Amino acid sequence: MNIIIVGAGEIGRHLATSLAKEAHRISLIESDKELAQELEAVLDAKVIHGDGTSVSDLADADVGECELFLSMSSSNTTNMMAASMAKSMGVPKVVSRVHPSLQREEWLFDFRGHFGIDHIFSSERLTAIELAKFVRNPDSLVVEELARGRIELQQILVSPASQAVQTKLRDLGAPQGVRIAMITRGGESHVPQADSTIEEGDLVTVFGEPRKLRGFAEKLQGKRKGADKLRVVIFGGNEYGFSLAQMLESIDCTVRVFERDAEICASLADRLTNATIIHGDATVSAELEEEQIGEADFFISTSTDDEDNVMSCLQAHTLGVKNCLTIIHRADYAAAISASGHHFGIRAAISPREATRREIQRFITTDSHHILKKFDNVDLIELRVGKGSIAAGHMVKEIQWPPGTVLVGKLRGLHADVPGPEEVLLGGDHLYAMVSREARKSFLKLLAA
Repeated sequence: MNIIIVGAGEIGRHLATSLAKEAHRISLIESDKELAQELEAVLDAKVIHGDGTSVSDLADADVGECELFLSMSSSNTTNMMAASMAKSMGVPKVVSRVHPSLQREEWLFDFRGHFGIDHIFSSERLTAIELAKFVRNPDSLVVEELARGRIELQQILVSPASQAVQTKLRDLGAPQGVRIAMITRGGESHVPQADSTIEEGDLVTVFGEPRKLRGFAEKLQGKRKGADKLRVVIFGGNEYGFSLAQMLESIDCTVRVFERDAEICASLADRLTNATIIHGDATVSAELEEEQIGEADFFISTSTDDEDNVMSCLQAHTLGVKNCLTIIHRADYAAAISASGHHFGIRAAISPREATRREIQRFITTDSHHILKKFDNVDLIELRVGKGSIAAGHMVKEIQWPPGTVLVGKLRGLHADVPGPEEVLLGGDHLYAMVSREARKSFLKLLAA
């Protein structure tokens, strides 16, 4: 695949290195002359010292043959402008990295539609999402996010104490906008029907708004409703820590944030409504003891220093915290700590570079659809409704969906939901669906232009 990357910071460089190893044809545009010269010597890529918003530099990078354009610099302006120009110059897929503050404003303004960009993301928010998955429902085996974070996937193991055992889906009383999309039983997965029954030991895949999912997940797990709040401590009030704290405010848990900088503490206190801000240093054991950190359910290190992150987790674990999570900026170090960190109390280490690579990986395809996640015989698919498709202009209930298909999300402009039977699908809508391999061809035919 022909790919252009603008910006060779830690994110852009990691992507270029990873994608070049997969035999893609990479062109990298970097504005720093010394860095461009350095990368030219070590990367299997065409490296251009230039400006991603320059028409001549884009032409030099063979934008006319580009199949995927990635704006990865640290500047919102450069990234959005470069991606918009690439789209206007005929690139079929353009993706832009942005600052998390811009992404938080997506509900106010449709940046993607205005600039003609297929996808925007922030590496800070992606990292926070990966960390939040462990906290949102610690008993869920898998937690994923889609439709700009407004819809969540959870995989839940049905316990013997669950009220859902021996209950048909139509009688389960799932909240509006919550959808059971797959049941795995005895190692085999299938997309259920309304008369399918939940059994003890089933692994159930559920989609819906995060707030609604929590209570429904407790029902499937047989938990007492309104169980004790999870106690979470975050080390670092930077964009990683702030994004994580903001996400966790939406679920039923208490959040405390350690931050060494007094000005950042004041800013966090203004922007976070349900979090306690502590002006202190989480690398100092005495300060952790003073705040009784050992009683926390989760300790999460999000500072910019990998060594501080690891050491603060070790100290928190020593004080009694069972679940320690950390950011490790170097992807290879993060993989090593994730593999063996449980021996010294670190449950997982998340690399922003690797989180970004996984996000970009779903665009490395020439298909009209993206497979967001593969399960046993079932795929989670994202695609756009073709304006001239069979489905466009019809209510969901009017369409003859092939057996083995469940719609689990719809994104239209700034609005995302789990579509109901009365909802009319429009050309350009982004749909998310769980589709069995047998049903995929028929499903895609319904939505193709």
